[in-house]
Amino acid sequence: MTLLHVSDWLLDIAFILYLLSSIFFIVSLTGKKWSKADPIETEMRIGKRAYVLAIIGFLAHAGYIVTRWIVGGHSPTSNMFEFMAFLDFCIILGYLLIYRIYKINVLGAFVMPLGLIMLAYAYVFPHEVTPLIPALQSYWLHIHVTTAALGEGILAVGFAAGLMYLVRTIDQSKPSKSTFWLEFVMAVLLMLVGFIIMESTFSKLDMKTGFEFPQYAQGTKTVEKTLSVEYTMPAIVAPTEATITKPGPMQPLFEAPGWMEGKDAARKLNTMIWSVISGLVLYGLLRLILRKRLGAVMQPSLASIDPELLDEMSYRAIAIGYPVFALGALVFAMIWAAEAWGRFWGWDPKEVWALIVFLYYSAYLHLRLSRGWLGTKSAWLSVVGFVIILITLVVVNLVLVGLHSYAGV
Repeated sequence: MTLLHVSDWLLDIAFILYLLSSIFFIVSLTGKKWSKADPIETEMRIGKRAYVLAIIGFLAHAGYIVTRWIVGGHSPTSNMFEFMAFLDFCIILGYLLIYRIYKINVLGAFVMPLGLIMLAYAYVFPHEVTPLIPALQSYWLHIHVTTAALGEGILAVGFAAGLMYLVRTIDQSKPSKSTFWLEFVMAVLLMLVGFIIMESTFSKLDMKTGFEFPQYAQGTKTVEKTLSVEYTMPAIVAPTEATITKPGPMQPLFEAPGWMEGKDAARKLNTMIWSVISGLVLYGLLRLILRKRLGAVMQPSLASIDPELLDEMSYRAIAIGYPVFALGALVFAMIWAAEAWGRFWGWDPKEVWALIVFLYYSAYLHLRLSRGWLGTKSAWLSVVGFVIILITLVVVNLVLVGLHSYAGV
């Protein structure tokens, strides 16, 4: 068994333990209703086991990072698989740190499933250890990417606590704008789950669709070369002016817009469309089965939690994660950009969205500290902030083309 196999094996163990921890945390909240023992004692007992599983999984995850680093010769953050696995590590680390402060099991029932989804998302991408491209061959890779991921991981804990606050406090007895937007956030998370399910399923089915299409010289109608691409998922959208070289399970319904340049742009758009469709289908199925809004289903499990404590947890996580993210995603990034490309800032899509995240959380802290936006307003800001981070991680990485596009596959 090679060290790379050991690394993959350790990550698989971490995934299984995170899954078990998530189940135990959820049972600690719901199972206490049917237990004959004291409900609080039942919750603490099962929650403690869930926490221990999370720690063991975290140690296995750390082992993966160390062994992968040794095998690759660089920090395992150079492609989407490695970055998402490392981001998940940071989410779990952030949770373990916040848990040591508050020791509330219910936080694990939200954070551990989020971490599980993020790690499952990482598994969708190619696992191979590849040599670093010239732009990444710098010690700033370790400093910039790891710090940015750590900041995003801690901010994810703030999102989880903010979401818990909204689930706990929003009146579910009647439809309202608050219930609509809360359900919308749930649907967005399910779109990520849908992407994972669809990509994994069709990868195993091997029902690929192949296309060939022309690439024109910039600003002209002269064909520079012919490109080819294969879709893993059924083709809803085809590349512009493409011909099918390998028929798939369905015919494309329309072509990608002409401004979407690049070999994989249309394929990534196709993936995003399937993610939205599958997420909405999952949400619809859950609503049919549960016959309630998802927030209404979860609310009774949080009835005993003090909303002010959830608000404090969310704020504290964001207050810690914000400067870490700012340092990694902006300051260190600009220093590295100056060394690699000769300029501090270039309005690359990933740079722009990192700035948007920074400015958004700056506004969050300003509104909370100067304008007194506590409770519900603060919780909504924390939830929307992480949705913006998800857009950066998913849409920007998978669809928009830029200098960071090497991380998109």
